[in-house]
Amino acid sequence: MTERTMIQAIQDAIAIALEQDPRVLVLGEDVGKNGGVFRATEGLQERFGEHRVVDTPLAESGIVGSAVGLAIAGMRPIAEIQFLGFIYETMDQLASQAARVRFRTQGRFTVPLVVRAPFGGGVRTPELHSDSLEALFLHTPGLKVVMPSNPYDAKGLLLAAVADPDPVLVLEPMRLYRLGRMEVPDGHYTVPIGQARIARPGTDVTVVAWGPTVPVALEASEAAAAEGVSCEVVDLRTISPLDRRTLVTSVEKTGRAVVVHEAVRTGGVGAEVLAAIHDGAFYSLLAPVERVTGYDTPYPPPAVEDLWLPTSKRVLAAVRRVMEA
Repeated sequence: MTERTMIQAIQDAIAIALEQDPRVLVLGEDVGKNGGVFRATEGLQERFGEHRVVDTPLAESGIVGSAVGLAIAGMRPIAEIQFLGFIYETMDQLASQAARVRFRTQGRFTVPLVVRAPFGGGVRTPELHSDSLEALFLHTPGLKVVMPSNPYDAKGLLLAAVADPDPVLVLEPMRLYRLGRMEVPDGHYTVPIGQARIARPGTDVTVVAWGPTVPVALEASEAAAAEGVSCEVVDLRTISPLDRRTLVTSVEKTGRAVVVHEAVRTGGVGAEVLAAIHDGAFYSLLAPVERVTGYDTPYPPPAVEDLWLPTSKRVLAAVRRVMEA
């Protein structure tokens, strides 16, 4: 075991994948000589060569389009998009091509492609750099979407994504890249895609979060505990496929739920989580499900983003409301 930040765990996962499987290659803007904008691939081009860690032109559609072709041909590319806000340029390649190949060919071909992209607020980025756009891909059958909240999961989910026969988007919260350290195994391991985890056991309220809002949910749950309320925090880890069983089991136990995400409220993943709770645990609910989200506006300028993002105080207020209902 070694204590690692999330970015160090991701770098370790990529190095292991490159070392263990000659079909794996990395491609993206500045991933080689400069080691990536967040240094997730630092030193890997020197170690594995410029044909395994490939610097590309500034053209997201070209990066993912090339990676789709490589994957269909038998390679296992890891494509980096520097910020999730630039993912729109790749929507045709991802939604119209990669996501449909297995269906279109009746299973004869798959696209074992990984697309990594940092996202999320609280780091004072320019416009288009902090947007949480995960709901776009939840609505795209054929794509898997994982969103780690800690270094252990970041490494295990990335290695699971590399081994997966289908395209997987690995969305990494920028705010958590270097926020803290935790013990991470040194060798190869995987975290199952599609399996949530109980980040904090509890009995009174289920608080559902993923990616950057998991620490927010945990902080709010700690504050709630001081008021005598026991919160169970469910870290989804994967939003597609969604682990409905863990959600339903938790809400059946607690009878109350609060869903937290950083993306805008309307059409967000939280609405699908809420629907899953209603479908599977409606008769267990003792209060309406609350949502704590970003607001229905473009992501704001850095000077006011702290007023826009979900906070532990907003989550705690939602917990109080469901307890009082």
